[in-house]
Amino acid sequence: MGTGLAAPVTTEPGRLCVRPPTAGAGLAAPVTVKVLIAKPGLDGHDRGAKVVAQALRDAGVEVVYTGLKRTPEEIVAEAIQEDVDVVGLSVLSGAHVLLARKVIEGLKAKGAGDIRVVVGGIIPPRDVAALTTVGVSQVFPMGTPLPEIVAAFKEP
Repeated sequence: MGTGLAAPVTTEPGRLCVRPPTAGAGLAAPVTVKVLIAKPGLDGHDRGAKVVAQALRDAGVEVVYTGLKRTPEEIVAEAIQEDVDVVGLSVLSGAHVLLARKVIEGLKAKGAGDIRVVVGGIIPPRDVAALTTVGVSQVFPMGTPLPEIVAAFKEP
């Protein structure tokens, strides 16, 4: 598993590189950040998640989208199977703290605690501290400009 929201090591036009090729392994292609975008719980609206996924793809980030109504256990299993660097949870239901905690605990229980978790959606300002306390790396409340979200995957 990767470094998550680490600083780029190398960049090429249109490609974000955060992990260098293994030294001495010959000419290897740069590796991009790989993100799993997930819609946990009973949220039935995913337009925002799809818009963010496309913006990240356009910036050279590899994105896997899980679809709607995933359980935390399904998200953890897919994150590990896909060997992602970051899990992005899109939550509109108000259950963001509980769902983020379950995903983070599940990742740690499976030995994948190095996978970063970010949360976006309808997140009241008063809940940002609770999310960071449970281990969320970054929070993107509704209305966060796309360039700001994309930049978070290019900055340390």
